[in-house]
Amino acid sequence: MKKKSLISRRTTLKTMGSIGALAFLGSNTTDGKDRAAADYPSGDIRKEIFQKVFETPFIDTHEHLPDESERLAGVPAARVASHDWSVVLGHYLNCDLIAAGMSLKQYNRFFSKNTDPVEKWVLLEPYWPAVKNTGYGQAVRIALKELYDVDQLSSKTVKKVQSGYEKLCRPGFYKHILCDLAKIESCQVNCVTGSAFKQSDQPTLLMQDLSILGMLIGGGDIKNFAPKTGIKVSSLSDWHGVIDWWFNTYGKYAVAVKSQHAYRRDIDHKKIRAEEVEATFKKKLAGQPLSPQEQKALEDHLFWYAVDKATKANLPVKLHTGYYTGNSRMPLSRLVKNCGSATQLCLDAPQTRFVFMHISYPYYEPLIAAAKHYSNAYVDMCWSWIINPAAAKDFLKKYIVTAPLNKILTFGGDYIPVEPVLGHAVIARKGIALALSELVEEGWLTINDAFETVEPIMHGNARQIFNLSEKEKILKEVPWA
Repeated sequence: MKKKSLISRRTTLKTMGSIGALAFLGSNTTDGKDRAAADYPSGDIRKEIFQKVFETPFIDTHEHLPDESERLAGVPAARVASHDWSVVLGHYLNCDLIAAGMSLKQYNRFFSKNTDPVEKWVLLEPYWPAVKNTGYGQAVRIALKELYDVDQLSSKTVKKVQSGYEKLCRPGFYKHILCDLAKIESCQVNCVTGSAFKQSDQPTLLMQDLSILGMLIGGGDIKNFAPKTGIKVSSLSDWHGVIDWWFNTYGKYAVAVKSQHAYRRDIDHKKIRAEEVEATFKKKLAGQPLSPQEQKALEDHLFWYAVDKATKANLPVKLHTGYYTGNSRMPLSRLVKNCGSATQLCLDAPQTRFVFMHISYPYYEPLIAAAKHYSNAYVDMCWSWIINPAAAKDFLKKYIVTAPLNKILTFGGDYIPVEPVLGHAVIARKGIALALSELVEEGWLTINDAFETVEPIMHGNARQIFNLSEKEKILKEVPWA
């Protein structure tokens, strides 16, 4: 397979749509002077902005990627057991397939390692027209084109897709996909294997978050967090010691701390003193059921204990907000509260940098207000481009003319399999370029304003917020790689 250092112009035409593609192709010259939108024909504005955005590297602020060595050893790349082309559809698009009506029996057969890869098209075909144009579907389609040179997935092309999948999965394919094709400088990975921190064998490419999710649940996660520390847990103070061990051992290697506990509850954490929940912790340790009020109070206390540790270690705190992955479990009545709770967190901990992830979709406009008002509120657009590309573009347009530019992060693929990260990056670039183009055409920005916006939002802000220059030096000397 011929390697490409940039996304091809031919493929851009196919994947970006006619307007976006026409804007991307053509001259990238500028006279360097500020001009109002009226000075530029629409096509010229878009040509220049698309060219700039597609040439600028990303820093990817959120992934769930296993190490490349694990993928090559057969560790599932997503929540599927197969090791064939269906893996590329196994994260996020699998949820759209269920929403479109694919039965559990069909789903299990499609993602099974026991189903012939070529025969899987028969199972997918009835649902493909319904999902291929969603953000999830488009990310996969772009990946199929860029990685396997397949324009349209069909019974005639599925063999070529499988052959391309097998040829690509070789040592070095992560760097090829992420760096050569997607133009990503580095990724920030939230490990989903149960450990709080992953000792990656590619530490400067796959930088790691320190997960605090298991720390918040307390005694129920002793089996995952305590044994490695050597601490015998019989009290809340012992559990504090476990949390301390993780921060002391891995805090300097982590780029941030991360929690997705918003999947279970709102992020409305009150500051609770240790003595108020000591008895509750012992009940949990003994396996006794807790009331909802007891569980919340314990989690609230442990949340702030971990957040205080993160703040002292100069680590931003990443929090999931908004939309849920999966199916048939998302209470929108709770999600709508996320932004209000986010502002209370900022108020209660003014020295902590909170990074609110996924734009709190679908309730995203209040998050712009939070970033405008609170100096310690940051917004990460990770995942949002494939949840709803049009809404993400709308969000970015409104954010740029509302809140400080140095607090927005614009890309995180949020994938377990690496392949569709490429497709997501193309979608994000298109969305960024369209947002900036429209702001110039509507007269809110000059062309130079738009150009000056590109580098901060695509990688400069991430370097500052996560102190990446220092982290890169530390990660080059990790003791495990």
